[in-house]
Amino acid sequence: MEIFIDTSAFYAAMDEDDPHYGEARDAIDQHLNGQDVLICTNYIMMETVTLLQRRLGMDAVKTFAEDVLPILKIEWIEKNDHEASLSALLTANRRQLSLVDCSSFVVMRRMGIRTALAFDAHFREQGFNVVP
Repeated sequence: MEIFIDTSAFYAAMDEDDPHYGEARDAIDQHLNGQDVLICTNYIMMETVTLLQRRLGMDAVKTFAEDVLPILKIEWIEKNDHEASLSALLTANRRQLSLVDCSSFVVMRRMGIRTALAFDAHFREQGFNVVP
């Protein structure tokens, strides 16, 4: 099964002080051991690297790049997805909803992915199944 993974799950799994640390680590391990394919976008990848760099430092970025990225399927946002994401963001007209969030929803719908590994409530609001 294909499962979309969000920045919120990546970050939680890498920050031992995050309240979802254990849940995130267990969920990622469970899905990888179950032969699920974890998918994210290049926008999620960029957002995660930026967040890790700012909050945890370059060692965390290196761990993410060397140990996590190789096990993921990266879906690259191209012009059509970007335009649809920007349109969705402008239509939603909400400050707390990001372009990265909207791009995730666009890609998930395009690819027929119904489940997200995420701690971001926007995925559930958009009608996706959320784990853990």
